[in-house]
Parts: sequence; structure tokens; C-alpha cells
Amino acid sequence: MEILLHSCCAPCVAGCIGELRRNDIVPRLIWYNPNIHPYQEYKKRKAAFSAFCDKEGLNSEIAEEYGLRDFISDVFPDFDNPKIRCMYCYKKRLNHTAKTAKALGIKFFSTTLLISPYQNHDLIKQIGEEIASENDTEFYYKDFRPYFREGQNYARNCGIYMQNYCGCVFSEEERFLSLPIAACRK
Repeated sequence: MEILLHSCCAPCVAGCIGELRRNDIVPRLIWYNPNIHPYQEYKKRKAAFSAFCDKEGLNSEIAEEYGLRDFISDVFPDFDNPKIRCMYCYKKRLNHTAKTAKALGIKFFSTTLLISPYQNHDLIKQIGEEIASENDTEFYYKDFRPYFREGQNYARNCGIYMQNYCGCVFSEEERFLSLPIAACRK
């Protein structure tokens, strides 16, 4: 079975691909993360993803879109509501992935966001299934959280860049101001 896997970052991909391969699932990766800010962070994560894919010989593509202005305008006026912000990010990235999967003739799509203990799995799954039905594809849900540390350790051991916040400018602010983590936890 082939799957198009939305990839948020190299460490998360590293944790997911082993489990997919153990289940005879061939991952094709797509980088699409217009939510990541600031621009230098976007570039670091994209470069780490590309280097990881090259090192591992993974079939991948990069969908370029740095979307600060769109992100801000789409989450305004609810930018203080992390559920709204995260829902927007999930929808935007999963919708792009589903449409790309369909265009490539790949029936299944998923996301590495499902490896993070900081993301709302129920919301990701709900959005993924809704988008799948709209795009005549299938959302592959897998709880990859048991492999989170595996991906982190792989990245550390290989010198792969590891970020320390979810990606949006608001999660960066929350990190630096030591605000409660709002990264869509239940």
C-alpha cells in the first residue's frame, strides 16, 4: 500500500516511517507547512526535511508556500483561541495533502502530526476523515505517539535540526513567554 504522508518536520518523519514500513506501507512524503514562522524557522525545517529525505532515500516533494499573511488573516480575529488556530492549520495542510494524493493517484494520505503528544489527535482524525470524503481519498489514522522519542533520538543522533515549538508565530510566542502550551492539547 502506498500513502502520501504530510510531513511537518524531519524528526517526526523519522519516527513514523519505520512503523509504516513495518506494516508494508510505502510512504511518499510531502512537505507543506505554510503555518511555520518566522521565515528563518521555515527554511531550517524545510532544509532538515530535504536532507533527511536525501539521506534516507525517501520519495518526497516540497510544496513551497510561506504563508504568514494568509495564516494571520485566516485565524483573525480568533488568533487567541488555539483550537481555532490549530484547526485551521490541520485543515489547510491535510486538504493540500488529500488533493495532492488524489492528483498522484494515491488512495491514502496521512500526517506526521499524529506522532506528536502535543497535537489533538481526535481533531486531526475528524478533519482527515472529512477531507478524505470530500476528495474521494482515504485518511489513514495511526497513533504514532509511541514512536515520538524514537524520531527525536534519531534526529539527535544524526544531527538533524529539531525545533522547539509547534510552528506558528503564536506557538513561538507562547514558548518564549513561558505561557501554557496551547498546541491543541485536548
